[in-house]
Amino acid sequence: MASGVPFYMDPTFWVAGSFAVFVGGVVWKKAHKNIAAMLDERSAAIRAQLDEAQVLREESEKLLHEYQRKRRDAEKEAADMVAQAKEDAKIMAKEAKADIEAMVARRTRAAEAKIAQAEAHAVKEVKAVAVNAAVEAASAILADKLKGKEGGALVDRSITEMDSKLH
Repeated sequence: MASGVPFYMDPTFWVAGSFAVFVGGVVWKKAHKNIAAMLDERSAAIRAQLDEAQVLREESEKLLHEYQRKRRDAEKEAADMVAQAKEDAKIMAKEAKADIEAMVARRTRAAEAKIAQAEAHAVKEVKAVAVNAAVEAASAILADKLKGKEGGALVDRSITEMDSKLH
């Protein structure tokens, strides 16, 4: 060395010497075989972990597909249930409408029957009142024209005949 420092004082000498001793010790102890064996073991452990991870991944994908299928089935079932409920609601609405129409028709017929009955009763009453008025008018007219027993008998007979013909 040019600076005048002895070689054993130079740090580079000691680094080189230490490296040589280390390499020599490794070769003499055959440590490279042990290191290679350790690396092989470590590599095998990593390989086993990767294989296990692959198996777990495949299982999780299988589970994912199964749950996706179940979800699709559940959505389809829910859609079918909604469609069936809508169809049932339409059927119930039609039945309710038919029931209401039938009830209205029955009530209309009953009301029409009551109206017809009331009309018939009113017509009978009007006829009875008309007959009574006609009989009284005829009686009054005949009584004025026919006097005596013969007139009274004729009026009584006419009233009886008219009453039987009109009722």
